[in-house]
Amino acid sequence: MLLFAHDIIVPTSFNPNPNIPGHNKRLRRVFNGAVCALDDTLINPVVPAKKQDLYRNRGKNDCYQNVLAICDFNMMFTFVVAAWEGVAHDSKILLEAVENPHAPFPFPPSDKYYLCDAMYVHTRGFMALYRNVKYWLGDFCQITNKEKINHAHAKLWNVIERAFGVLKAQFPILKRMVPFSLVTQRNIALSCFAFHNFIRRERLSDEYFARYDEPNVSLRNNNVPFNDDGDEIPTHGTAADRENMTQLRDEIVEQLMENME
Repeated sequence: MLLFAHDIIVPTSFNPNPNIPGHNKRLRRVFNGAVCALDDTLINPVVPAKKQDLYRNRGKNDCYQNVLAICDFNMMFTFVVAAWEGVAHDSKILLEAVENPHAPFPFPPSDKYYLCDAMYVHTRGFMALYRNVKYWLGDFCQITNKEKINHAHAKLWNVIERAFGVLKAQFPILKRMVPFSLVTQRNIALSCFAFHNFIRRERLSDEYFARYDEPNVSLRNNNVPFNDDGDEIPTHGTAADRENMTQLRDEIVEQLMENME
């Protein structure tokens, strides 16, 4: 099964003009360097009592396993790292993933980037939302430039939240695992991601993909809650990398203000 997952969860080709379906094509022209969306999601493992403190998310009694994933604009997962403890910071998981020599991280080319939320570092290859600035699509009211770009960014980035919605609706085992070893539970999770891709790749008729293909579907019950508690985000990349991405984000703000209502 892991060989199947290895064969079907593959990095994007980083085609500069990807001929893939997707909503918000006008915004994709503005964010023309965006190739995929990146985020994490939580699944519910069965954890031995002596390890439960590591898997309890802040302020919650339930145990969670944290899964980092990347998906393209067709809701196909292109990279997945599972089995992280629920207390792990999103950006720390990414940092470990990019530095892991045994599972090469698919860095985008220098002129491309992944869209990610504000819990990740805004640096070359990763365009993050502004922190402490609203972005939930249902709550949005455009006021400032930062809110405007966060809203536009979120309309594209939510493809991965919709993909997670399909995944968890399709495979309810991710919401309550069976009491196998933690390694086996991780492998089950990876298998679910692989079957998700297989269904999408083969264009099989599927009620969950049909439901979550709608760009404005309600997602809050499917997402990892956004919790900006002021923690410092573990950084990666150089100061120049972060400055370059900040400049690019400012340029996109100007385009949004000039070309969109």
